Amino acid sequence: MLNDPELNKGTAFTEAERTALGLRGLLPPRVMTQDEQLERILPGVRSRPTPLDQYSYLVGLHDRNVTLFYRLVMDHLEEMMPILYTPTVGQACQEFGRIFRRSRGLFVTADDAGRVRDVLANWPHNDVRMIVVTDGERILGLGDLGANGMGIPIGKLTLYTACAGVDPRQCLPITIDVGTDNTQLRESSSYMGLRQPRLRGPAYDALLDEFVEALQERFPQVCLQFEDFGNHNAFTLLEKWRDRICTFNDDIQGTASVTLAGLYSAARISGTAFKDMRLLFLGAGEAGIGIGDLVVSAMVEEGVPLEEARARCWFVDSKGLVVKSRTDLASHKQPYAHDHPPMATLLEAVESLKPHAIIGVSGTPGTFTAPVLAAMARHNARPIVMALSNPTSKAECTAREAYASTDGRAIFASGSPFAPVTHKGRTHVPGQGNNAYIFPGVGLGVIVADASRVTDEMFAAAARTLANMVTEDDLAMGRIFPSLSRIRDVSRAIATEVAWIAYNRGLARAPKPESMDDAVAAAMYEPVYPSFLN
Repeated sequence: MLNDPELNKGTAFTEAERTALGLRGLLPPRVMTQDEQLERILPGVRSRPTPLDQYSYLVGLHDRNVTLFYRLVMDHLEEMMPILYTPTVGQACQEFGRIFRRSRGLFVTADDAGRVRDVLANWPHNDVRMIVVTDGERILGLGDLGANGMGIPIGKLTLYTACAGVDPRQCLPITIDVGTDNTQLRESSSYMGLRQPRLRGPAYDALLDEFVEALQERFPQVCLQFEDFGNHNAFTLLEKWRDRICTFNDDIQGTASVTLAGLYSAARISGTAFKDMRLLFLGAGEAGIGIGDLVVSAMVEEGVPLEEARARCWFVDSKGLVVKSRTDLASHKQPYAHDHPPMATLLEAVESLKPHAIIGVSGTPGTFTAPVLAAMARHNARPIVMALSNPTSKAECTAREAYASTDGRAIFASGSPFAPVTHKGRTHVPGQGNNAYIFPGVGLGVIVADASRVTDEMFAAAARTLANMVTEDDLAMGRIFPSLSRIRDVSRAIATEVAWIAYNRGLARAPKPESMDDAVAAAMYEPVYPSFLN
């Protein structure tokens, strides 16, 4: 029991348990409560010199004692989230081979083609309800990290539990290792993945098909979240499976939902109604197009005709403004290619289009330059600036830059956290457009209802629910998302809405509860030690 992190209580085993379980002498004699253990552990985290050292310390705690790990994280979520996820998780992925201590989750490799079912059979838990899977091709804004991308599924599932109470025993991180085109990484002595170029084409497609089909047999109630796949595969996999299994892509749908929530909240400050907003995106990949699609759906729901709603969304990619005259556009960009003269830069597009909001999902740092921000401020009394690329080093601008270049008038949000900024005597609290506000609650609602599908309607409802939980006090500080300290309340509310949608649309397989609120609350894991003598 001391070597099983899901059972281990460490020094919290009682005298009676130590005697009955044969643990006497294997632990220091003092019996400690969980609170006393936390008092001992928390200074250990804080004393580590760097965020990556803190990350490694917390991973070590998880490898010893899962219950204590989640108690610590839940009690200090605002402090722990930047360590366990963005921005630190990006560095943890880059350093994965160096800091690796104990394997978590499953690795399915290109060499496992034809025997994926055997690999999945090795997982010791049968009641898996939530899987996050990556192939490591587009990790945050860091690019192809191959097998090192495992840090992302691990981190996402940590947030499922910490933010929404999804039982950690029902969570499974998976990396599909098909090689990497990152030559420097592939040749590193510490790299632990397949040392081969990335598998592509029919062989890749066949492996993913085998994987998804094998999952349905091994874990028939599972929800599969695709995470950090390259743009082409992300769109292809979502379109192929979204109407056949319970699945979603957080980069496309989760990012869209949290951004939509932010726009709803920003409308309350800016004075421009959401349905009247004109949006300019920097980046036309899976995140940008996903946001555009959900924004269009939300505008249509508010009475805006479809083509007019699409005309409110403009995109700038690596080759300039997305316009109809371009012949190099991928299929996912074409619905947003409008009649307009070509423009090479974001600044030109801002000056011409005069958007109410700029939304950065480019993974290219510093692209919201001072001239771009100043132009936004000339055209808007309260310009909306959303620099959503992760990690912090990839943000399109910092909070300080956004406020300084707009004379403190920007309504700012970012993907990774920024500290409050004081400008001309006023303190602004940046909002963090973190997908953790969305996907944990959606996942919990899917689990409670045992939903057979995850739909865009669920993500739209999640966005409305999140926006409705932003208070006037939040808005007065410039924050367009609620405090992270409230995230379990947010997740519970979102889960309830998602579960209702599953039942109302005939997608639920679980018996309908008398009280949905009570069913969601009862499903939320609490990290409390059990007694082993009952």
